[in-house]
Amino acid sequence: MTHFTQKDIDEMHHVYKINLINSCSGYKSANLIGTKSSEGITNVAIFSSVTHIGSAPAILGFFLRPNTVTRNTYDNIRETGYYSINHVHENILMEAHHTSAKYDKTISEFDKTLLEEDYKGNYLVPFVKDAPVQIAMKYIEEYPIKVNNTILVIGEIQDLYLADNLLEPDGFIDLSKANVASINGLDGYTIPKLKSRLAYQRPKI
Repeated sequence: MTHFTQKDIDEMHHVYKINLINSCSGYKSANLIGTKSSEGITNVAIFSSVTHIGSAPAILGFFLRPNTVTRNTYDNIRETGYYSINHVHENILMEAHHTSAKYDKTISEFDKTLLEEDYKGNYLVPFVKDAPVQIAMKYIEEYPIKVNNTILVIGEIQDLYLADNLLEPDGFIDLSKANVASINGLDGYTIPKLKSRLAYQRPKI
């Protein structure tokens, strides 16, 4: 096996280290987070750090890089208190990836890509049209990660919208039916397929 020590990692070229460490944790979710500023300018950006925190209450978290530069998503969430989470699927990979480009807050990524805004209920924040899973989120709290100055943002699910035929009788959402993408590292995309579902495990007697 290829082996890297902590010293090896510390001394790596910056880009090589970023690619290596972002890949070693495994496949990550691919989501577009939609927000709108208090001035009414929409924003959509790709995130690979959305994660389940708990089901009662139904809360999800995501990590933000250090706010040493402008973070439009974060600023908009703090201004309005709401945002949307939208699953990336196979047909929008290129457009979704382009939202990682750093545009000024006066420019909407929706205007620079083929992604389309979608609005549901009374929410002022945009969802991504045709995303198979769309989640309306309310900001709850955040936690600073001191070791690298990142932020864990925690929100509560307000409404959950699913494309037809994804929901199984027991509540399981079969994402493979919608060709939902996963991210490998920073820029590697894959479309996983469901292999099997295994029963709840108990200790062997």
